[in-house]
Amino acid sequence: MSFAQPLLTLLQRIERGLDAIIQPVVFAGMAALIGVITLQIVSRVLFSAVGWTEEVARFLLVWITFLAGTLAFQRGRHIAVSFAVDALPLPMRKLARLTALAIVVAFMITLIVIGYRYMQVQSFQKSASLRLSMTYVYAVMPLAAGIMAWYALVDMVEVLVNGEPTAADQEEPL
Repeated sequence: MSFAQPLLTLLQRIERGLDAIIQPVVFAGMAALIGVITLQIVSRVLFSAVGWTEEVARFLLVWITFLAGTLAFQRGRHIAVSFAVDALPLPMRKLARLTALAIVVAFMITLIVIGYRYMQVQSFQKSASLRLSMTYVYAVMPLAAGIMAWYALVDMVEVLVNGEPTAADQEEPL
């Protein structure tokens, strides 16, 4: 499998590139969320409430949740009970991880389809305050599912080439 290691290196480089884009977006979203909520509190106490702040805060929270979920998935930080799989011999452990990753990919593909359909159904709807098309709000669902499916596919290649995915072993802060 001499071709597999350069392919894996390329896939991991793309994965790190996605991570380098998503991380600052989540950080900026959190900073914006703090700013919007602060504006909402200050305006309610000192003036009359700014109407659009609640809506923007809700939309930011949805986007941050989905995008940060992709980062957690990439780092292997979602809740998992792995002691039974870890106790298996290497060939069985490899098969169990590949099966689990295949199920994740299938679920994410399903979520992409459902999220896209939901975007289409809600495309006529506008948000109450900003008059923003709800398509933009719901677009994060298929986007995040696609990113997680990509991460799972890279993990599958890592398991096939190295025997274990390496992303879950990294201890990087979110």
